[in-house]
Amino acid sequence: MGERPVVVLAMAPVLTAGMIAPEDLERLRAVCEVPDPEPLARLDDARAVDLLGRCSILLSGWGCPLLDEAVLERAPGLRAVVHAAGTVKNLVTPACFERGVRVSSAAAANALPVAEYTLAAILFAGKRVFSLQRRYAQVRNFRLWPAEFPGLGNLGKVVGIVGASRVGRRVMELLRLFDFQVLLHDPTLSESDARALGVESVELDDLLRRSDIVSLHAPSLPETRHMLDDRRLALMRDGAVLINAARGALVDGEALERELVSGRLEAVIDTTEPELLEEDSPLYELPNVFLTPHVAGAMGTETRRMADLAIGEIERLVRGEPLEHEIRAQDLGRIA
Repeated sequence: MGERPVVVLAMAPVLTAGMIAPEDLERLRAVCEVPDPEPLARLDDARAVDLLGRCSILLSGWGCPLLDEAVLERAPGLRAVVHAAGTVKNLVTPACFERGVRVSSAAAANALPVAEYTLAAILFAGKRVFSLQRRYAQVRNFRLWPAEFPGLGNLGKVVGIVGASRVGRRVMELLRLFDFQVLLHDPTLSESDARALGVESVELDDLLRRSDIVSLHAPSLPETRHMLDDRRLALMRDGAVLINAARGALVDGEALERELVSGRLEAVIDTTEPELLEEDSPLYELPNVFLTPHVAGAMGTETRRMADLAIGEIERLVRGEPLEHEIRAQDLGRIA
C-alpha cells in the first residue's frame, strides 16, 4: 500500500470488550500506524474527525456507525474497511464501493460458533433432550422414556439444511460424523454441487415434508423473507423440530407461533423478528420451545477468532497480497 498505512478502530466497546487484545495491537503496530488504540464509538465528533482524516484502513466491529457519504468525506484517504464481525450490510454503503474502498468481513470466523450451536441443537433435538429435561423435572421419577417420546434417538434421523451458506456448509461437514440422512435446499446449487457436499438436493417443500429436523442457514433477502410461512410450516411432520440460528425474518413469526402454541412442532430459536420479543410472547414459556437470546454467533472468547481473521486481512493488504475474505458490491445481494 506504499507508505505505512494508518489503522483506525471503530466499534462499540460495550459490544466488543475483549475482542482486541494487547497482542493484537502489537500485530497491527508491526505493519501499520495505530494513532489511537481506543475504538471510535461515533464518527462525527472531534476525535473521529481527526482520526478519520488520517485513516487509510478502518478496522470496524459491532456497533460501528454506517459509513455514509458524510463519514467518507471525513476519511478522504480511506482505502479499506476490514470488519471484525459478520454481515457488512448495516455498515457499508454503495458510496464505499464507488470510491474504490475495499471491504473485508470476518463472517467466516463468526460462522464457526453458529455451526457448533446448530450441531448441538440438532443432536439434542434428535435425542429429545429439551422435552425430556422438562418432563423429568415434572415427574422426578423413572419412566420408559422411549415409550413417552416415540422416535427418541438420532440414528437415521433426517436433517434438512436450508441454505449452503458458510454456516450451512460447516454444519453439513460436522454432520458427516453422525448417522443422519442430510437433505439440502439451496436454489443456487446444482445437484452435482450437493453430491460433492455429500447430501441430497431437494426442493424446499420436499425437504420440509421429509425432515425430522429443519435447520435454517439462508441469508435474509427480500426473496427469503418469510420463506417459512403458514403453508410451508404445515408441511412439516408432527413433532418435527425447527432450528433458526440464522435470521428471524426467514420465518413468519405469527405462523410459527401458532404452530408452536398448538404443540404440533418444536423449535430451537436463537434469532427472532423483532430481535427482542414482546414480554408476553408465549415463546418464552412454551415447553416445546428452546429460546436463546441471539448467542449462536461469536460471543466472549470466540470474538478473538474474528479479530485474528481481521488482522490477518490487514497484514495481507499491507503486503499487497489478495484478501481472503473480500466482499464486493455484487455480493451484497446474496450474502447474509
